[in-house]
Amino acid sequence: MSSSLPFSSSREAGEFVFVSGKIGVDPKSGRVVSSSAAEQTAQIMSNLEAELAPYGLSLDDAVKMTVFLTDMKYFEEMNAVYRSWFPSRLPARSCVAVVSLPHADALVEIECIAWKRVV
Repeated sequence: MSSSLPFSSSREAGEFVFVSGKIGVDPKSGRVVSSSAAEQTAQIMSNLEAELAPYGLSLDDAVKMTVFLTDMKYFEEMNAVYRSWFPSRLPARSCVAVVSLPHADALVEIECIAWKRVV
């Protein structure tokens, strides 16, 4: 993903891949998908999967997630969708409320650390 912002959307470091925070932007339109925290979370999880795929990883390989919410009133809505992406092994997770996110329409942002398991 190219960007004029001074960061990488993801970086591999040894056995880990660090994915910068994603918001609920549809990659085709470049717009936030809706004003629903649930729909934004679903899009974010899909965006994270797409970011991990070139490394041969998926969200099954996530070991740590950080969730940022513009208001904790979105927690239950976000959490229900988030939980559906992890049918078994749950990664460690932090969730914090923030004053705002860089995109005015974003309610949720999620970053991920994934582990490239050596088998």
